Amino acid sequence: MTTDNNHLDWSELDNRAVDTVRALAMDAVEKVGSGHPGTAMSLAPAAYLLFNKVLKHDPSDPAWPGRDRFVLSCGHSSLTLYIQLYLSGYGLSLDDLKALRTWGSATPGHPEHGFTPGVETTTGPLGQGIANAVGMAMAARRERGLFDPEAPAGASPFDHTIWAFCSDGDIQEGISHEASAIAGHQRLGNLVVVWDDNRISIEDDTQIAMSEDVIARYEAYGWDVHRVDWLKTGEYVEDVERLHAVLQAAKSETGRPTFVALRTVIGWPAPNKKNTGKIHGSALGADEVAATKKILGMDPEAAFEVDPQVLEHARKVVERGRALRAEWDESFAAWRAADPERAAEYDRIAKRELPEGWAAKLPSFPAGKDVATRAASGEILGAVGPVLPELWGGSADLAESNNTTIKGERSFIPAEFQTDTWQGGPYGRTLHFGVREHAMGAILNGIALHGGTRPYGGTFLVFSDYMRPAVRLAALMELPVTFVWTHDSIGLGEDGPTHQPVEHLWALRAIPGLDVVRPADANETAVAWRTILEHNDRPAGLALTRQKVPVFDRDRFASAEGTAQGGYVLAEAESGHPEVILIATGSEVEIALAARETLEAEGTPTRVVSMPCVEWFAEQEQSYRDEVLPPSVRARVSVEAGIALGWHRFVGDAGESVSLEHFGASADYKTLYQEFGLTPDRVAAAARSSLTKAKG
Repeated sequence: MTTDNNHLDWSELDNRAVDTVRALAMDAVEKVGSGHPGTAMSLAPAAYLLFNKVLKHDPSDPAWPGRDRFVLSCGHSSLTLYIQLYLSGYGLSLDDLKALRTWGSATPGHPEHGFTPGVETTTGPLGQGIANAVGMAMAARRERGLFDPEAPAGASPFDHTIWAFCSDGDIQEGISHEASAIAGHQRLGNLVVVWDDNRISIEDDTQIAMSEDVIARYEAYGWDVHRVDWLKTGEYVEDVERLHAVLQAAKSETGRPTFVALRTVIGWPAPNKKNTGKIHGSALGADEVAATKKILGMDPEAAFEVDPQVLEHARKVVERGRALRAEWDESFAAWRAADPERAAEYDRIAKRELPEGWAAKLPSFPAGKDVATRAASGEILGAVGPVLPELWGGSADLAESNNTTIKGERSFIPAEFQTDTWQGGPYGRTLHFGVREHAMGAILNGIALHGGTRPYGGTFLVFSDYMRPAVRLAALMELPVTFVWTHDSIGLGEDGPTHQPVEHLWALRAIPGLDVVRPADANETAVAWRTILEHNDRPAGLALTRQKVPVFDRDRFASAEGTAQGGYVLAEAESGHPEVILIATGSEVEIALAARETLEAEGTPTRVVSMPCVEWFAEQEQSYRDEVLPPSVRARVSVEAGIALGWHRFVGDAGESVSLEHFGASADYKTLYQEFGLTPDRVAAAARSSLTKAKG
């Protein structure tokens, strides 16, 4: 639904607005002394055209759920977005543009989600934005499938377009290949990417590092590809009519994503620095700014000059946005009236609220049976899936290994790509990312950013390295994304050191805002999933075992509810007054419990603390932390099948760590644990050593 049509109403005031964008980009970078003016100058006509004439948005309500989404994947050109937000009336002022890249300003060096109204995602690391946009497009389709699947194409209040601008750098980054291949395979007709083909990067002409046929590449992905060449005549002519026609055609293409290759000259029309690397990432200099303004017919001495008539004209987009919003409101109200049950579910999910009583669906695992925590996780997803329709996900070609498939649910895939194993359709629930971990992470972020659903995605823990930039951005943006990382230690066995994570747990714990959860048994896994889903302001990573581990007898040991506190006393010293504390995570908790038996038999009162999530533990009151780890008990041992690194803060100066300070090997997991000293005897020996140091 839209009131837009194919006619472009473009006046001399629009031309002046575009030139104003160029001048503001130069002035803002000149004032702060750093930044990226060139792309903002060359993309000025395209950005203004999109925001003022094409984009479905309401500047008076940046969070309007019916809006189109815009992603500036080339986040270094933040002024491309900031200036449009200013001109469109999103609340940014001229003073905000003057404060570019300065402390506390609403215009940081790269766009930051949740910080500046109108910024849909945090961009800067190149290629991430393209993948975010793919995720948003997937989320929009899934949301439509949940709430309005019967509506004809273009007739639903859930129909909208995801737009993205990208640069040569985005195209070069490998993540763009992964994400673009997925988008083409998924037939995401609600996605449009405009490539600023200016052929300049920091090292000047991109020919030094780039010679592939990008258009052919996107054709091979299955995208609808258009070429808009503003240099085709030999002269530089910014043909906005042609670009507008292509963008309108892209909105009409519902069966494929659209890729628009826009040939520009970076820094146009700066007389001496246009089309050079010098204008990509640094200020033009006062003389070049003045010379450029003369070409534009503007006062070379004036800075941040905006003609009130131009601003008034540009701000008419607010009226257009309100009209679009009113039309959408009418359609949305009709949908709500026709389907109140779906509307109630929509309201709940939009607020990121969980349904009443949902946790009662979580399974409880009886003691006496060994269950891999990855298998327990799969059972948990299957149990809560029916009551949490917003929860969906999959894995990077490891569904059966990660246990990320909700039983009975169809795949999210165009019908023609169904297989004998995986049946599905465009509105399915099970995601298949292929062997594309990096894109998976950023796509999950895009799904969460879009709103309306809650994603998870799985791979082996060792391959979290491939997706780390996206994980970091999920933490930076405080997104409720769940990363399911299985095969969490040398316990995966025969695959050997290439697949055995050693440094990964603490490397991930080093990311601020990421909860890394390594449950010890099936019931801890259930509480972990519940706690993760109860948080809607942060990402989490679940580190799960391949090998089976015992389900602890909770009549003998403490309740798994302690998982929600991050660390808890699983087994108390028989005397009630521990002399040594064993702190363990995941599959090594079993080893710590066995060591406790040995130490208790020797007359050493020993407490075992299960510490599935150090981040959750750190959030607890100091009194609780001191109760679990009494400062008076200095003899402590950490037990984890990975590097010790951060455990020193928990074990203290008298503590010991039973860890793995080297890579693994290929053998069955029991042999590996024995050969590398991850045994009850080794833990008991470490406890004795720590006791000696504590007494000294």
